[in-house]
Amino acid sequence: MGSDKKEYGFFKEIGLDSTNIGCYIDGKWKASGSCITSVNPSNNQTIAKVTEATIQEYEEGLRACSEAAKIWMTVPAPKRGEIVRQIGDALRAKLDPLGRLVSLEMGKILPEGIGEVQEIIDMCDYAVGLSRQLNGSIIPSERPDHMMFEMWNPLGIVGVITAFNFPCAVLGWNACIALVCGNCVVWKGAPTTPLVTIAVTKLVAEVLEKNKLPGAIFTSFCGGADIGQAIAKDIRIPLVSFTGSSKVGLIVQQTVNERFGKCLLELSGNNAIIVMDDADIRLAVRSILFAAVGTAGQRCTTCRRLFIHESIYQNVLDQLVGVYKQVKIGDPLENGTLVGPLHTRASVENFQKGISSIKSQAWKILIGGSVIESEGNFVQPTIVEISPDAPVVKEELFGPVLYVMKFQTLEEAIALNNSVPQGLSSSIFTRKPEAIFKWLGPRGSDCGIVNVNIPTNGAEIGGAFGGEKATGGGREAGSDSWKQYMRRSTCTVNYGSELPLAQGINFG
Repeated sequence: MGSDKKEYGFFKEIGLDSTNIGCYIDGKWKASGSCITSVNPSNNQTIAKVTEATIQEYEEGLRACSEAAKIWMTVPAPKRGEIVRQIGDALRAKLDPLGRLVSLEMGKILPEGIGEVQEIIDMCDYAVGLSRQLNGSIIPSERPDHMMFEMWNPLGIVGVITAFNFPCAVLGWNACIALVCGNCVVWKGAPTTPLVTIAVTKLVAEVLEKNKLPGAIFTSFCGGADIGQAIAKDIRIPLVSFTGSSKVGLIVQQTVNERFGKCLLELSGNNAIIVMDDADIRLAVRSILFAAVGTAGQRCTTCRRLFIHESIYQNVLDQLVGVYKQVKIGDPLENGTLVGPLHTRASVENFQKGISSIKSQAWKILIGGSVIESEGNFVQPTIVEISPDAPVVKEELFGPVLYVMKFQTLEEAIALNNSVPQGLSSSIFTRKPEAIFKWLGPRGSDCGIVNVNIPTNGAEIGGAFGGEKATGGGREAGSDSWKQYMRRSTCTVNYGSELPLAQGINFG
């Protein structure tokens, strides 16, 4: 069972076994909660077992983390950057086995699994440079002999709650920056990807131990909703970053707001690609395929809505159906596989419900629409001709289902793009400068990510990642996202002997 299987031989390289402790608190591995099973979505067989954290262990972990925060925030930022550099090197040394683990436990294909781990490595590199650039501003004072400036100081502790579809990359977007900003990190990984949580934590823990730093600087829990709720309610955690559904994200936001905490939300996406009449159709078709079926449609940046100009509608559609027929579905660890399984049996059931709803409303399924009979959670990538007014188009069906619609004018296409509750990613394919800049401007896409001639997915870490509306409004990774992980103080120093505001008053 578990790591005894030949195909799990790489587990030893990353510190995993057939049974694992899922809680790293105060520099120790300790857990006495429920014993859960990590399941391979390709065959629904047990990979390994994990013991989750209890609420008592959560409390023990937070007490230690609070003490560690007093030490970590006083370490100079470039020194904190050096620790993050070492974490990046530790991840780099285990890139292949960690990538295999992500692929095995989540179900994404191996190049995507390795790419996800590489993303954390890249974030570590980015954060190292950032550790010398946490700059404030000098502000001209209107008062003589006064100096006014901004200081940025750590918040203390940042809580990070991540989702199954990116079981470690989203941690990297948050933790790398939070750490160089002087914060301790409390991580609750997704309940269905506990092995990734444990393996990544072990590498971070080794770096802290090697540098004789408190292990509690990075506190990690495998656990369920009770641990997530505890993080949301905990006044010792000034900032909570949550990735997941809009429904749960709203509950997290309300809970954190009640205690005047800060929230960073990365929630649902219902992303659209617009193909204009002058588009490079070959480029567009390849991009749509990549955006719609990558990670079996389980990315928050997956393309779910496709708007094609009526003059090229059938041409694009015919080519798209043609490339869908060539997609290889199967074991994500096998070479040549493009689409792996959905993550859980529940995901398959949601796919079936969505297809049933589509069929009941008599929309036309052009290709796919079925569950593939196997031990695993495999479904067919699906294209549906539908009306933009159909209620199902406004919802995010988390699987490889693409809704196709036609339009006549750019204004109509922009309105359709903006017509859903979500606002994460969007893309247009065109060569016209006027269309490009209208799309990017104030009356264009209302999303946080607005692309031209590239897919909706594949965001680079150098830019801020996040979206508007029901996507939550948070920003992670690059640009000035680091400012969310610090508190800003406006400081004024009087280096003279007069108090200008008190002129005319005799103090005797």
